[in-house]
Amino acid sequence: MVDLDLKAYFDTVNHDLLIKFIEEYLNELDKELTKRGHKFVRYADDCNIYVKSQRAGQRVLKSISNFLESRLKVTVNQKKTRVGSPLRLKFLGFSLGVGRGGAYARPATESKMRIRQELKHITKRSRGVSTVKMFVEIRQKMLGWLQHFSVGKMTSFTHALDQWLRSRIRQYIWKQWKKIKTKITNLKRLGLSNSDAIKSANTRKGYWRTAHSKTVLYILTNEKLEGLGLMNLTKTLQSIQNA
Repeated sequence: MVDLDLKAYFDTVNHDLLIKFIEEYLNELDKELTKRGHKFVRYADDCNIYVKSQRAGQRVLKSISNFLESRLKVTVNQKKTRVGSPLRLKFLGFSLGVGRGGAYARPATESKMRIRQELKHITKRSRGVSTVKMFVEIRQKMLGWLQHFSVGKMTSFTHALDQWLRSRIRQYIWKQWKKIKTKITNLKRLGLSNSDAIKSANTRKGYWRTAHSKTVLYILTNEKLEGLGLMNLTKTLQSIQNA
């Protein structure tokens, strides 16, 4: 597969041809690839061309680069353009996997790492925002992401992400309570006896370990967190896919 990327697309294009370029460039590339009999997929200036071998990929890359640069006056970004297996390259944040049913799309590793990092920032325990605001931010961030990747296979990923996210939230809530007196009050309000609340509030465990303790899991169940407004990623994904 040839993963084709254009260098500084709007910055380097010949300005005399700019208007015509915008209107005709993408269709011209499609026509050229179709005429040559290539199988390809393109979105805007991101294009993948499928070939049978590494050698064929190198040959197609050279000829298409010549076409783009000579006919359309566009420079191919050699640093980002690669030839390789479609199982190793990505397109629009997706990568391909192979299972018993054949090939399937899934979020690329980089896409999963990036969204996890963004959620980590939103749920950073030192932020000092309300959980209501945090849950809104999570929903705003994740709804579009899930819609984009819903055509792919990723239920196992969202399930793991749900578990990790709930732990982050439990940790955040525990830190918000801060003082032992506040912890005791909230623990009792959520169903613990006075003695159990005092014992749990005086724990010397760190925030992350406490978030996984039996007490915190008991008072802040998955259902409780959803009731407070935390988005269930797996359920949302399934709703999108079934719509």
